[in-house]
Parts: sequence; structure tokens; C-alpha cells
Amino acid sequence: MITRSTIDQVYEAARVEEVIGDFVVLKKSGSNFKGLSPFSQERTPSFMVSPVKQIWKDFSSGKGGNVVAFLMEHEHFTYPEAIRFLANKYNIEIEETEQSHEEKEKANARESLYLVNQFAQESFTQDLWEFSEGKAIGLSYFRERGFTDEIIRLFSLGYASEQRDRFYKKATKAGYAENYIVETGLIIKNERGAVDRFRGRVIFPIRSMAGRIQGFGGRILSATLKTAKYINSPESEVYHKSKVLYGMFEAKKAIAKEDICYLVEGYTDVIQMFQQGIENVVSSSGTALTPDQIRLVRRLTPNIVVLFDGDSAGLRAAIRGIDLILEQGMNVRVCSFPEGEDPDSFSKSHTKEEISKYLKESARDFIQFKTDLLLQESGNDPVKKANTIREIVKSISKIPDAIQQEIYLKQCASLMDVSETVLFNALAQEQNKKKPPTIINTQNKGLNEGLIQKTPVQDKQENPLLVLEKKIISILLQYGNQEADFDDLYVSYDEEGNIIEEPKIVHSKVHEKIFLDLQQDEVELIQPEFQILYKQLIQHFQLERDVKPEKIIQQENPDLGKILSDILFEDEVHQLHDWEKKNIFVKDRKSAVGQLVSETILTFRRHLIDQKIQSLMDDAKKEDATEEDISFLEEVIQYQNLKKVLSRKLNRVL
Repeated sequence: MITRSTIDQVYEAARVEEVIGDFVVLKKSGSNFKGLSPFSQERTPSFMVSPVKQIWKDFSSGKGGNVVAFLMEHEHFTYPEAIRFLANKYNIEIEETEQSHEEKEKANARESLYLVNQFAQESFTQDLWEFSEGKAIGLSYFRERGFTDEIIRLFSLGYASEQRDRFYKKATKAGYAENYIVETGLIIKNERGAVDRFRGRVIFPIRSMAGRIQGFGGRILSATLKTAKYINSPESEVYHKSKVLYGMFEAKKAIAKEDICYLVEGYTDVIQMFQQGIENVVSSSGTALTPDQIRLVRRLTPNIVVLFDGDSAGLRAAIRGIDLILEQGMNVRVCSFPEGEDPDSFSKSHTKEEISKYLKESARDFIQFKTDLLLQESGNDPVKKANTIREIVKSISKIPDAIQQEIYLKQCASLMDVSETVLFNALAQEQNKKKPPTIINTQNKGLNEGLIQKTPVQDKQENPLLVLEKKIISILLQYGNQEADFDDLYVSYDEEGNIIEEPKIVHSKVHEKIFLDLQQDEVELIQPEFQILYKQLIQHFQLERDVKPEKIIQQENPDLGKILSDILFEDEVHQLHDWEKKNIFVKDRKSAVGQLVSETILTFRRHLIDQKIQSLMDDAKKEDATEEDISFLEEVIQYQNLKKVLSRKLNRVL
């Protein structure tokens, strides 16, 4: 685990404008930078970067945060991967938390495997371009497949010599330990010595989503040798074939941008489609599709199109993969190519526009695909047709969303000419197979019936308290350490229960005023994210006497980072519209911070009183209070009077 001191060093060194500038063209706009959103198709720039606050905000998609959040969103790194990326960029040595001897050895071994794989990739690539055998055999093969030199370099394709141990000798001479070379599977060691696993093959490096070399795929070029056409690296600490997709590193940006992923079977399918401009494509590398691979895609998009050859083996593979994709809650479509064609050959002979048009027009919903395919096999046999319907219902049962299930069942009923009732019953049977048996207690059935229906939760956007909570966080973040005069109101009661109003001017720091008011009212913020941020801010003020936005924005939780970026950019969003050039000047809120705080707290209290009154009324209804026994009314009237006082103070009319 990366130490806190290393993370702090990374945040201190990393400049958000420098890092984002590597991915987005930024132009100066006042104290900020502005550019086109990398997350949406737009013509007018709405992507802003603040060097002062070290945050960014994309107003077209609503995304925002700090420099780490950008890498997590744009490059799809995990938090540790983003920190490591920045540490490498700014030459910061990464310190790990204290580990046991075994943990250190394991971490070192894992890193050593990555280093060996990186060396192997560089060696295979060098042999492809510079070694006579590699140029004559490997490079010629790739060019014959129609790959350009640019695409060969982009995918770091390589060649392993036919010599028995050429790579082994190069690696050991370079100082790499033999045990790590063996563990990666790059060599096979037995009593006769060491042999290069991939000898005589063209090489396809397999990268992680972060771009590190995890393993390799190799294709034999000799037609005379009796061996598998394709082989992959064996399982290791860094390579698990069920958890990787070939081309994911190269395709991830296009997948997220296009919001759809094309899944093919082979390495060359990916490369050929990518070369033709269809960059949102990955491959399962000839292995059966797994849930882990599907989840990799789901991190980027919920939409997937399975592309397959027109042969029977390809059809069956597509069917097996569909149910797994549905189980992950994804939207799946299926597209087959004309007989004798595959994604590689079809892409080679068509333009990008033709390929895109074909994929769009030929991709079928999985229900249509599965129905057509299974009906062809069942013919007019009623028993086989019934089994076909069960197969389709079984697929629909995998979908986690109930609304989608119903839509698909209705579609299936129409296509198969079966009543919807029968299909819904079949679906219920499928679902019951998955559920454990439940024990029903019939003795107290009547007592529990009223508790089943839950009170609907009010939408966060409709709840004014959440708006006010965000405003409180905003005030603390931007003005928390400022001193101001507050037009306060002290309320007490005389002996007869009448309200006594005592207006007073209070001079204090903003964070002290807010903290004392909320503590006096015994109020806790509703929204969990606001609770966390409120406690963090108050703690910073109490311990450090000040809050620097660039420090508080260093949140590991991207949701908190987005909230903070929204707040911190509120005062600067007018730059997007160049209002000042149109002689429209935005008022500086700092000039009236005392009034802003007082109004916010008073409004917050007023809404809390509304909630209290409603709660008292609801309690009275539950207890069936009669007109003679309604003592709660006195409390309600008291709160109503207090509400009037606050409303007058806010110059509002009830």
C-alpha cells in the first residue's frame, strides 16, 4: 500500500494543468484554462481547469475533481494506478507501508515479472525490425496481412526467433533472474535445458488496462510443424487470461467516448479493425468469455456488440457469451459477417464508413439472434421449439432489470407466437430455481402487513435541505476563515409563552458561526457526502486554522472530489460565457459574506422547523388523536410562531 507521505508528495508535485494538458488542448481563459471536453462531442469549450485550486470541471458531462480523478475518469486507472502514474511522471520514489518479509518478497516478485515481460516485449519488437530473420519472416507476415508499419508499432508487435534459446540468452545476459523468466512462461526449463516458449512465432503483447505487459500471444508461421497455431503465456502472478482482454489498453478511450464496445475473437481482428478506424474493439484472445472480462468492458460502457464469424463454431461461442453478458446487466447485440468473412477480412476490404454502416445495420438484438438461430435448428418439431423457447426464457432470466425482462418477454411472445402469460410463468419458474427456499411465518401475518410498504424517499434534487447543505459546504470551503459581522437573532420566551426577539450583531469567523449554530440546533447534515466534508472542514479549521482548497480536494473518493469541484467552480463558471466582455459583471460574494451566512442558516432552520411540524402532525395521525386530546397542537403553534419570526427576518411572506 502506498504511504500517505508519498501520496502527499505526488499531490504537491503534480500540476493539474500539466497532466491534463497531455490529453486535452488547453487555452488560457482568465486565471483558468479552457478546452473541449474529452468526455463528450462538443464544439464550444466547456472543460475548465483551475491551476490555483488544482481542479478541473467538465460542464458538458458534469464530471470534475482533482488531477487523480481526471486520470481515473479519462484513463480508467484505479486510485493506486493513478498515483503511480503521477509518481513516475514527476520522478517521485514510491514508498510502501510497512510490509512483512513475505509481503515484500511477493511485491518484489510481481514487479520483477512485469520487468521481465517489458524486456521481452522490447526484445521481440527489436528482433522484428532489426534482426534479419525477424524482418524476413515476421515483418513480411504482418505486412502481408495488410498491417501498416504505424499500426505494427502501435500494438508493439514482435517476432521470436526460431533459435532454441535466443531470448533466454539475451535475458540472462541482461541480468534478469532465471526463476522470473521461467515464471513468466517465456522459457520452458527441463532436464535438457532452457527453451524459448514462443520460438518461431510472431508476437502479440497483451497489456493491462494501465498499459503494463502482462503476457504474450504467439502465432506459428510454419505450416509443417505439428503444433498449436496460437499459444498464450501460461498463468502467472501478473497474467490471468480470464481477466484480460486483448486491445483493451488501446481501445479504452474510444470505448468510453463512443459508449459501445465491439467484442471479436482474435488478435488480428482487433488490429485490422483498429487500423480502419474502428478503435473501440477488444478480443477475448480465443478463450471462452468470462465474467471478469465482461466487467472490464462494463467499467467503460454498458453497451456491447459481439462480432463473430458465420461458421457454426462462431455461432455457438456467441450464444455462450450472451448469457454471461446479460448476467452483468449489460445491453448486448450480436452481429455476424457474410459467409467466408471474419472481422479481419471484412475490415481489410471495406472503408471505415462501410464497416460502421454494416455494424449498425446488421447488429441484432440478442432475442432476434437467438430466436432465429434456434428456430433454424428446431424446424417444425414442436418439442424442439418448446426447448428453444425455454432456452430464450432462461437467457431473459439472467437480466437483473425487471423492466427489461418484461420487454424482452413480450418481444419473445410476439416472435415465437406464444402467449405472454405462459412466458411469464416460465420466467417465474426459472427465477425460483435460483432462490433458496423461504420459511413463511403465518402466525403474525396480519401484524406485519402494514410494515411492508416503505415511505417513499424524497428525491435528493427536490429536497431543499440538500441544496442548503451544499451551500453550507460551499461557504465553509470558500470563506470559512474570514471574519464578518452577522446580523443574528436570539429567540426566548416570556412567562406566558410569547416569543421575545433580540437582534444582535455578532463578529466572528465564518466557520465558528456555522459550527456553533448547527451545534446549538443539534443538527446533522442529511447527505452522507456532505457529512464527511463538513467534518473534514471543521476539523481542518480547528487544527490548522485554515483550509487550502488544493489540500481538501485530495479525496480518494471520486464522488467527494466531484462535489468539491462543482462548488469551487461556481464563482468562475461565468468565464465560459465571457459575460464581462458583454458588460455584465458578476457580483463578488465575498463582499456580503456575513449576510450570505445569516440567510443560509436562517433558511436552513426554517426548513428544519417545517420538518418538525410535519413530523408532529404525522405522529398525531398515527396515534389517532381526538379533538379533546390534542396537546401536541401547542407545540405545533409554538413552532409556527418561530417560523414566522424567521420568515420576517428573511423578509419573506408566508
